Amino acid sequence: MRFLLNAGEADGRAIAEQLQLPFRLVEPGLNRMKMEQTVAYRSSTAAGDYLYVLTESGRDLARRYVDDCTYYGACPVLLADYVASVKHQTVEGQRPQKDDLLKAFSDLLINPKMLERLGPAINSGRGMFLFGYPGNGKTSIAERVTSAFGKYIWIPRSIFVDGEIMRVYDPMNHELAMPESGGGLLSDAAFDKRWVRIKRPTIVAGGELTMEMLEVRRNPESNISEASMQLKSNCGTLVIDDFGRQRMRVDELLNRWIVPLEKRYDYLNMASGKKIQVPFDQLVIFSTNLEPKDLVDDAFLRRIPYKIEVTNPSEADFRKLFEIMCKVTKIPYQPGPIDYLIKKHYLPVERPFRNCQPRDLLLQVRNYCLYHGKPVELCNEYFDFAVENYFSVM
Repeated sequence: MRFLLNAGEADGRAIAEQLQLPFRLVEPGLNRMKMEQTVAYRSSTAAGDYLYVLTESGRDLARRYVDDCTYYGACPVLLADYVASVKHQTVEGQRPQKDDLLKAFSDLLINPKMLERLGPAINSGRGMFLFGYPGNGKTSIAERVTSAFGKYIWIPRSIFVDGEIMRVYDPMNHELAMPESGGGLLSDAAFDKRWVRIKRPTIVAGGELTMEMLEVRRNPESNISEASMQLKSNCGTLVIDDFGRQRMRVDELLNRWIVPLEKRYDYLNMASGKKIQVPFDQLVIFSTNLEPKDLVDDAFLRRIPYKIEVTNPSEADFRKLFEIMCKVTKIPYQPGPIDYLIKKHYLPVERPFRNCQPRDLLLQVRNYCLYHGKPVELCNEYFDFAVENYFSVM
């Protein structure tokens, strides 16, 4: 009725499509509403369907429904069905192995020792700290971990919780990957359309993280609730980037998650005051430039079983990174200017190598060449310019 109030008129199949339900389930409800005189037939359609409109009493009733809640999207899924779906798709049950990790990190230069440490941590499906100097790829590593667990999961568009509707599918954080339709009469029956297939989610929260983002939020105007950040990341990866620099205090975050990290379930408060138990089923990665022991106490560290330091690259890896990034930035690779850069600007001043620097310096060289209308290439004087800009206050 809310949909008809908004659309004005619609045939039965369009209503079923809006609710993401089979028409054979929607038709009896429409017939009942016709008997109750809340809807009327405007006309018939070629497919043996009818064009439905609200009657005057139907519009009055629909307006009261809108006052309660404005939602008229896909029919919600029961909370129990959602919980069961997470159990079937849990990250703890995936057990990615070395080949899966090599594929996930194929576009990154990862030290074999680092991979050996990351493997068991990812395989556990629990939590880990990635710490080390900035610019060494902690966030890049964290963002690629998810693909080691497998490509896709199914989530409901929304959940029904004791009269309240909570949206789960979020186009801002979830990448839709619906299966291709096989065509034919049975194509629509291949899956329950109230669910969507997405790529396993990787949700990153940085300095903007607040306590409000960890709870169910209800829009007071629409009366529709929005799932918490950790619920949206279930069966995927949740990255707390720059841990220790959030808008919320570290101890607040630790107190909020100390039990969920161990028990693998969380309690959320609905707007009605009802408390619900939901899965806390994701690999939580805390990425920080600070020492974990300086941020948290022993009780919390115990619940994060893996602490992995992302170290500076060796000189050999640093040179290899230039070779890789030259292909990415479309600059012809030459070892001579790289030798000059390291011997002139790194070794004499004991400047540490960082994984991000080859990309950043090459982009400066490229932009310098383009601005001056020169061929984009590596040469000593271009690196002098790039270094002077890049390290001027570092």
